[in-house]
Amino acid sequence: MKELPPQNLSPAWPKALDTRSPLPRVGDERETLTAFLDWHRATFELKCAGLSADQLAEKSVAPSGLSLHGIVRHLAGVERWWFALQFAGLDLPQLYYSDDDPDQDFEFTGGDLSHDLAVWRAECRRSREIVAAVPSLDQLAAAPMTGEPISLRRILVGHIAEYARHTGHADLLRERLDGMTGY
Repeated sequence: MKELPPQNLSPAWPKALDTRSPLPRVGDERETLTAFLDWHRATFELKCAGLSADQLAEKSVAPSGLSLHGIVRHLAGVERWWFALQFAGLDLPQLYYSDDDPDQDFEFTGGDLSHDLAVWRAECRRSREIVAAVPSLDQLAAAPMTGEPISLRRILVGHIAEYARHTGHADLLRERLDGMTGY
C-alpha cells in the first residue's frame, strides 16, 4: 500500500480568542434568532481579527474580487438597508452604494479600515436597537423593489443567511491570507 503524504494542516484559532456568547439551546423565537445573528456577526469579526489593513484589503481568492474589508463594507450597508431603511423607514443615505457605482462596497481601492469597522459596528448596534424596540416579529415592512409586506422575522432569517454566506467567504479569504481556519 502506498504511503500518503503528510497532511498540510492549517493552524487553528486559539480558543482564548473566541469571545462569542454561547448559542441558546432553549429560548423563544426572538432570543434564538437574535442570538444566532449576533453569533454570526461575532464570527465574521473574528475572521478579521489580527490582520493588517493591507491583508484585509487583499483579494486573495482569484478570480474573485472579494476582500475582507469589502465584506465589512457590504455587511454595514446590508445592516442599514434592511433594518434602518427598509424596516424602520429611517431617512438615511445608503452606505457604499449609488446608482452610478452600485458595487462600491466590494470594489473599493482603499479606505480607512478602522472607520469602516466602526461604521459596521454602529449599524449592527442600530439594528439590534430596532429589533429590540419592535413588540412582535410579525411586524411588517414593505419589501424593497416589490413593496410587498415582509415581516421582521423574515428579515432576521435572511440576515442570518447573509452573514453565514459571507462568513464562508471570509473562511476562504482568511485561510489564503495566513492559513488560519476555524470558528
